[in-house]
Amino acid sequence: MTERKYDLLTTEDIDEGRATAAYFLRTEAVLEDAGADPEVVAELSTPAGWHLFAGVEDAARLFEGLPVDVYAPREGTPISGGPILRIEGPYRAFARYESSLLGFLSHASGIASAAWRIRAVAGDRTVLSFGTRRQNPALGAMIERAATVGGADGIGNVAGGEVIGVEAGGTMPHALAVALGSSEAAWTAYDDALAPDVPRVMLCDTFGDEADEAGRAADCLGDALDGVRLDTTASRRGDMRAIVEDVRWALNRRGYEDVDILVSGGIDVPDVERLRDVVDGFGVGGAIADADPLDLSLNIVSVDGEPRAKRGVKPGGKTVYRDRYRDTVVPLGETARGTELLEPLVESGTVVREFDLDAARDRARAAIDPLSERGVFER
Repeated sequence: MTERKYDLLTTEDIDEGRATAAYFLRTEAVLEDAGADPEVVAELSTPAGWHLFAGVEDAARLFEGLPVDVYAPREGTPISGGPILRIEGPYRAFARYESSLLGFLSHASGIASAAWRIRAVAGDRTVLSFGTRRQNPALGAMIERAATVGGADGIGNVAGGEVIGVEAGGTMPHALAVALGSSEAAWTAYDDALAPDVPRVMLCDTFGDEADEAGRAADCLGDALDGVRLDTTASRRGDMRAIVEDVRWALNRRGYEDVDILVSGGIDVPDVERLRDVVDGFGVGGAIADADPLDLSLNIVSVDGEPRAKRGVKPGGKTVYRDRYRDTVVPLGETARGTELLEPLVESGTVVREFDLDAARDRARAAIDPLSERGVFER
């Protein structure tokens, strides 16, 4: 056994199908012993309700080189039950990859869906993904990509950003002010050390009252100040909205009406709803990064051309047509009104789709208004 520095699986573990439940390898062995390798149609389904589809590129790469065809919606597409991915091919070719497939799509889609709901209630306010430190560091790129698909305007993880092609940003931690002995020392050092194109957004709640520190930050940096950040909202005594209003008052009376106010620390959908008209942006951590994975399931629905499935699953291959965000599930070969959601993703082991992060985010954002009209984001 190869010694590992961390308890992490490798790309090779996943590609070779060892990142799997043992019973899939046993199933493979039993089918081989029986001389059976049926041509199947398998479908991935999601629970009822509206969610956002993410993790598609990783899923596609999983099937590279396998003798299968795969169909799925575009990344950033809202999904609402029914089949969301279809695999056609010999079962033994992909059986061992089911665990990885579910993991790639379930986790990323859960995070993207959480970011999407934050985005829906935030309106035109900035949303930043700050939560990767809550998860295994190996997941940083996946989390930041899924958050971006869901509508985050910016991310905080440096290595994650390098992987997905998005530059990470951020402000300053409380540790900087504590290490230097005062907020003023931290603000001044930050301004002196960093390049002019780095926004001067100063943390204003380390040692004292938020409004007082915000006013002092304005006095300290003058016109260089771009914004202030108020952190750990859940631990603030009193009404956070009133605190933000006091900060706004302190800045405005000094003539800094254009200085933005960013809040972070324990921010979730209710906080965004309550504060979106008095702040300019939100730094969101656990509400995005800690999102529950979607409860996806993969089922065989056809064997050697014969519709066949376990109890409770409709047999036979299916596809989905969408018309104004109303979905119709039909048997393969039939059509319905609207556009077919399950498009070719992999053909005979070759990935046939390009992946564009900006397009995925735009797709998710474009769905917010029509789905909001239907009450999808109401709690």
